[in-house]
Amino acid sequence: MARIAVVEDEAPLRTDLVEYLSACGHDVVGCSDGKELDRSLDDRVIDIIILDVNLPGEGGFSIAGRLRSHSEVGIIMLTARGLNVDRVVGLEVGADVYMVKPVELRELEAQVRTLARRMRSAPPTTNPPAAGRSELDGEFLTPHPSTPPTEWIYDQLTWTLISPEGKSIKLTGNERVFVSLLVTRPGEPVSRDEIFRALGKRGWDPADRSVDSMVRRLRAKGEEAFGCVLPIESVHSIGYAFAAAVGLR
Repeated sequence: MARIAVVEDEAPLRTDLVEYLSACGHDVVGCSDGKELDRSLDDRVIDIIILDVNLPGEGGFSIAGRLRSHSEVGIIMLTARGLNVDRVVGLEVGADVYMVKPVELRELEAQVRTLARRMRSAPPTTNPPAAGRSELDGEFLTPHPSTPPTEWIYDQLTWTLISPEGKSIKLTGNERVFVSLLVTRPGEPVSRDEIFRALGKRGWDPADRSVDSMVRRLRAKGEEAFGCVLPIESVHSIGYAFAAAVGLR
């Protein structure tokens, strides 16, 4: 038996998940958003959190990153999107399992049992955990407790993008518009048409390569400042996405 919190804003789906997992012998509580989850964590011990990506208020990626910074609770992320960039972000913020909705309830419960067994067999830590586990191609990896934080920060007042290591770059006006679109929806592709319109253009023009040129300059500037590649991914036939956990301030 596992003690589970289901964080899902769609009430019918949340009820189905709670009832099914409870019928399987687990101790389950349902939460509609991150605030309810925080209250549940204050009231009871939770082993595994089943966490929807698209939640009102604080999103699932942000919640996972926040919890993983101080807890080794198991995290199973659910999303309606099947894009690989979502899976990458989910695993980077510390999710153990990533599943695309609609999920098969028996498969979800099997993942819960597998994760619970792995958590029970994991060696105890002597220091407060700083990071969690991730699953990639069926292999569970346990980062060293000294793993640095993985969240980027975007300062909306100063137009500054800050890496997890604390390095920063100042953005130009057009870069600010572009990055603002991406970081408010981390892991979700933003279409070229939406980007063009936000930059004051009528819409996407395949002959207009100005956005692609801006992205190349921004990546070069980021690589020079951070010593690593910016997590701005090209999404084929759609646009761009910020493929990392990111916080706004």
